[in-house]
Amino acid sequence: MKTDNNSMLNIQIMTVEQIINPYKVFLRILSFGLCLALIVGCAADETTEKNPPPPQVEVITVSARTVPDEPEFIGRTEAFRPVEIRSQVSGIIKEVLFTEGRNVKKGDKLYLIDPVPFNAIYQAMKAKVAQHKARLVQVKQNLARVQPLLEEQAVSQKDVDDAIADVLSEEAALEAAQNDLVKAKFDLDNTRIEAPVDGRVGRSNYYEGQLVSAQTTLLTTVDQLNPMYVSVNVPESYILRRRKELAEKKIERPDLYQLRGVMTFADGSVYGEEGVLDFTAVTIRPETGTLQGRFRFPNPSGYFVPGLSDFLPGQFVRVRLIGYVRPNAILIPQRAVQHGVNGAFVYVIDEQNAVELRPVKASMWYDNDWLIESGIEPGERVMVAGFHRVQPGVQVTVTTNDTPEENTGAQETL
Repeated sequence: MKTDNNSMLNIQIMTVEQIINPYKVFLRILSFGLCLALIVGCAADETTEKNPPPPQVEVITVSARTVPDEPEFIGRTEAFRPVEIRSQVSGIIKEVLFTEGRNVKKGDKLYLIDPVPFNAIYQAMKAKVAQHKARLVQVKQNLARVQPLLEEQAVSQKDVDDAIADVLSEEAALEAAQNDLVKAKFDLDNTRIEAPVDGRVGRSNYYEGQLVSAQTTLLTTVDQLNPMYVSVNVPESYILRRRKELAEKKIERPDLYQLRGVMTFADGSVYGEEGVLDFTAVTIRPETGTLQGRFRFPNPSGYFVPGLSDFLPGQFVRVRLIGYVRPNAILIPQRAVQHGVNGAFVYVIDEQNAVELRPVKASMWYDNDWLIESGIEPGERVMVAGFHRVQPGVQVTVTTNDTPEENTGAQETL
């Protein structure tokens, strides 16, 4: 029986070993296959890393074109005629004949100075003139009587001379009286103070019953609002640069007083009418280093009721100068210009599609472009995308983007 049991045990062990052995073989084969795959994959990766494809970059072809050069200046609006209203005579204000802050027409009555004393003086001067006229007639008649008598020796030469002197004296007295009458009439007329221009009257500084002094007391102001002035201060550095660019024919412009201006208000709205440069100062202000220029803008709404005018004196605005053009300008997108410790530079792609780092002089913005003064020439290719994948000297694959970007003018704010 023991022999039989041992035989049975041996049979069972052999059976288990027979079952396990095929799995061990399978696992060994599987492990070997995985190792082989890893080795092949690593080799492939090493091959790929040793021979990467050229990086792909986007370029544009540089071209020269004529573009507007439109610098922008800060300006302040001014009334075309800010008129100070002062009395020509001293007296008491009898009436204020206008409503403050309203539009007035030329000739509208503003104030009335009590005219009674001035009318009295005028009437007295009229009487004095009449008196001297009558006296002049009398002395002329006397002269006419004594002159024939001199030939008959009925009167002396002194009598004739006295008659002539009386005539001359009365003529002078009459002329003085007439001048006094003119002055009296002037004073009487100026008791009525009128608006000298069309415009908008300000607040009155004096009212009924108050004494005003001739030619010193400021009663109010009248601002003529159509047209309007906008004064700008131009830096000396800008003037010097412009003069140099004109001499080098880098820019062109018409006659100075044909330059125009476009005005933008503080809220970003653009005024619908263009202004014309009508004045430039003779000297540069030493305290600011600027030269004043002035534009004249039409303002039809200056005749509107208060509150509807397009712009008023004292506003701060921006004025874009129109008329300068820049021929043969080289513009490239702002994203193409890089900046380093040595200044601005671009990546240029040569004929062999190799990358070259090129220093440039970028002077001002034209919307989304830089104006390039020097460093690149028309016909060269400049990279605009793919910078993180390249270095100088690297071969690249080029894609072209020569779609021109819209530009409206130089964005140079001063």
